[in-house]
Amino acid sequence: MLFKKTNRVNKKDFVSTKQIGEFGEKLAIKYLKKQGYKIICTNYKIKYGEIDIIAKDDVFTVFIEVKYRSKNLYGLPSEAVDKRKQQKIRAVASQYLLNCDDDNLLVRFDVVEIIDKEIHLYKAAF
Repeated sequence: MLFKKTNRVNKKDFVSTKQIGEFGEKLAIKYLKKQGYKIICTNYKIKYGEIDIIAKDDVFTVFIEVKYRSKNLYGLPSEAVDKRKQQKIRAVASQYLLNCDDDNLLVRFDVVEIIDKEIHLYKAAF
């Protein structure tokens, strides 16, 4: 079990930050599926970066960054997707598109922000 059975999720309840990220991504995937997204892959990694979730939403190939925080003490989680992070995600997405068989040129970059268990989806975030 990743966390204790309580109404709130505390960082102390996890063993590592990797588990915190995995927990947030699982919440995001469940939410995205309810929104009609078809998940293609998760944690797509190459030597210079990673994309949390790659999905299809209607005609778009969507590259999704997930940001999770247990509390909103230090600003919104989505604010952590700064210009540098956006450039890195774009570079990884370009490499993915070069290597996949998908001829779809319609792409979008979304951010899923989770504070405790409240989820916000920002379509076309950057």
